[in-house]
Amino acid sequence: MVMAEESEFHVLAVDDSLLDRKLIEKLLRTSSYQVTTVDSGSKALEFLGVHEDDSTSPDSSPSVSSSDGNHQVVEVDLVITDYCMPGMTGYDLLKKIKESSSLRNIPVVIMSSENVPSRISRCLEEGAEEFFLKPVRQSDLSRLKPHMMKTKLNDRTQREEVMEERGGERCGREIEIEPEASQQHHQQQQLSSNNSAPKRKAMDEMALSPDRTRPRYADIAAVV
Repeated sequence: MVMAEESEFHVLAVDDSLLDRKLIEKLLRTSSYQVTTVDSGSKALEFLGVHEDDSTSPDSSPSVSSSDGNHQVVEVDLVITDYCMPGMTGYDLLKKIKESSSLRNIPVVIMSSENVPSRISRCLEEGAEEFFLKPVRQSDLSRLKPHMMKTKLNDRTQREEVMEERGGERCGREIEIEPEASQQHHQQQQLSSNNSAPKRKAMDEMALSPDRTRPRYADIAAVV
């Protein structure tokens, strides 16, 4: 597996031919893409974090093991693969990716040295974005960027929608809490008012009581 320097977009190139891998890597790097190359479909799935016997795929992001044994999250923006490969063909790899809930939005491009219309149609119907005939040229790769831009835009839109939904849920919960708190405050005020009413009434009665307002002449006479 070979990884090129970082750039805005990351392309995973899959080809069992060393010569073709080197060629596609050079062309992709010339287009300022980050490139990772592998020589089989199974290694491509391993890089993407999908096991061959797991067609549903884990929900985790694609990852790759680094030299120190730690797993690093790797974002792949596009997969370009040869059609004819031993073991897992490019068509099989395409199907695995499109069957995966976490990877199906990654654009896939198929390459082949054979111009077979039925093969091309089958790949496009399965979800491939492009079908390039080998040898791949620089002008072919200029058609990759719109697919990656579209995918990034869709991903950003989905993330924003999720954030808006979560924000709306929080606002809804706050709105539900506010009336409840206001009602509790009103009840407390009403209870306090009810408790203070008898006290005020008692004080008023004491202030108006004849015994407290009439002068005590009998006591004064007794003193005299």
